[in-house]
Amino acid sequence: MLLATAAATTQAHHSAAMFDQTRTVELTGTVREFQWSNPHCYIQLLVRDEKGQEQEWSLEMGAPMYLYNRGWRPSTVKPGDRLKVKLSPLRKGGPGGLLVEATTEDGRPLGRQPGQPGGQSK
Repeated sequence: MLLATAAATTQAHHSAAMFDQTRTVELTGTVREFQWSNPHCYIQLLVRDEKGQEQEWSLEMGAPMYLYNRGWRPSTVKPGDRLKVKLSPLRKGGPGGLLVEATTEDGRPLGRQPGQPGGQSK
């Protein structure tokens, strides 16, 4: 019984229910921080809105081992890097989402999706 409860808790923790995965938002911004940590990695991205105001977006990613297996490394992005990203936004709105894809400003993909060869890991 304890194992079933622990498994359910773990599964609930990794739920993506807070993200609207039926929508995709595209942003371009500057990395403020790349957090390589369990249970999820994050990119803090500074983005200018339509009024020119800077807003910080928190982009959730997978666990380090998941990302590592797809070509990401702790050094893949660093503060000051410019990125174009696609994300599934938060259902409740606000500056955050689940990272779907990231590319450098010149169009090179970071990491790779399952089944894709290549990708850049810096």
